[in-house]
Amino acid sequence: MMNNYFNPEIETMPVEEIKKLQSERLVEQVRHVFDNVKFYRKKMEEAGVRPADIKGIEDLHKLPFITKDDLRDQYPYGFVGVPLKDCVRIQSTSGTTGRRVVSFYTQEDLDVWETCCARALVAAGATSADVVHVSYGYGLFTGGPGLNGGSHKLGSLTLPMSSGNTDRQIQFMTDLGSTILCCTPSYAAYLGECIKERGVKDEIRLKAGIFGAEAWTEEMRRNIEKSLGIKAYDIYGLTEISGPGVSFECKEQKGMHINEDHFIAEVINPATGEVLPEGEKGELVFTCLTKKAFPLLRYRTRDICILSRKKCSCGRTHIKMSKPLGRSDDMMVVKGVNVFPSQIETVLLANGYEANYQLIVDRKNNSDTIACDVEWLPDKPPKDVMDKIEREGQLIAKLKSMLGIAVKVKLVEPKTIPRSEGKAVRIIDKRNLYEESTLK
Repeated sequence: MMNNYFNPEIETMPVEEIKKLQSERLVEQVRHVFDNVKFYRKKMEEAGVRPADIKGIEDLHKLPFITKDDLRDQYPYGFVGVPLKDCVRIQSTSGTTGRRVVSFYTQEDLDVWETCCARALVAAGATSADVVHVSYGYGLFTGGPGLNGGSHKLGSLTLPMSSGNTDRQIQFMTDLGSTILCCTPSYAAYLGECIKERGVKDEIRLKAGIFGAEAWTEEMRRNIEKSLGIKAYDIYGLTEISGPGVSFECKEQKGMHINEDHFIAEVINPATGEVLPEGEKGELVFTCLTKKAFPLLRYRTRDICILSRKKCSCGRTHIKMSKPLGRSDDMMVVKGVNVFPSQIETVLLANGYEANYQLIVDRKNNSDTIACDVEWLPDKPPKDVMDKIEREGQLIAKLKSMLGIAVKVKLVEPKTIPRSEGKAVRIIDKRNLYEESTLK
């Protein structure tokens, strides 16, 4: 045993025993949700399903799905499964059309989440002797709190750096001898560039990095590994489920092991809801087995991926998921923030524009950029250059307020944005983030 957070009894458990444990926990969780979450109880009753109908994971398909729209509609307390006095924390998504998803945690839920993150750290080679440098954002965002808690569980010296202030990041990295870096892949790439510019690479002691919250390519992985002199590991999670640590890469770096003692993963046909066999590409669905404050059953993530139980050289038997290969909806992740075209439309319509726009997302110097071309109304052209600049500035401010990130706005003449069969091409994503899975 490497330490308390590589648990062979759990992580190398034979598959049949994993499924038995999942079945036991699923039966208990379904009863908990039915008894305590009024919205989901109603959905089960509408589907003609009672807790007694769920005798194990073979009956999971009988349960109705949950979507992010359901969570928004029930904001803030509609999915809380315990008395509020038993909740000790909330975390939140970045929000879309003004209504966020707020996830609640009991102390036990936090312990499980942090244990999952500790497992991710161990899989990347971390021990209690390491210095874990956490450059994810803190606050409502799950990245910082998750890896921070995982590092504490592991007993590592933890630097809660949060994001930004790159000079201070590098100073602490060199002065305190950081060995494990946790941040978004784009920020890791930027740190690599800055370290090279400052000529301090010989002073950096990093050996590994855990990078998530954004899609990133194998080419970007190789570039980060070269610039920082480390091994770069992927991590996956969602605020709705818990946060980072739902799954993580091991030394193989070929897919992420899902913590199956706490989550059941399915892949479905996004159009029909049909459960697909292992190895097929489809939409990822998660069921929380142990989370009590915000217990989601069959939550549709909208991420497209592949599941595989191919034997792994690390010895872990928990099923692997590929990197997300795309989305079954129109969400994008830009600089770690969820961006929906509907958010753009909300801002434009609220400020007197029509929804004639085009988003251009790119990645330059290892950092995401997002720009938005917006058609002005035919009867309201800018009076002059200064008026145009002022209008663009107003939209830039409104979009930043909605999204939390800066969007470069350019006003253009009516009917200049390309149409296809009368409908504007809304998104041009030049990043080439998604690759076919190595799990196939």
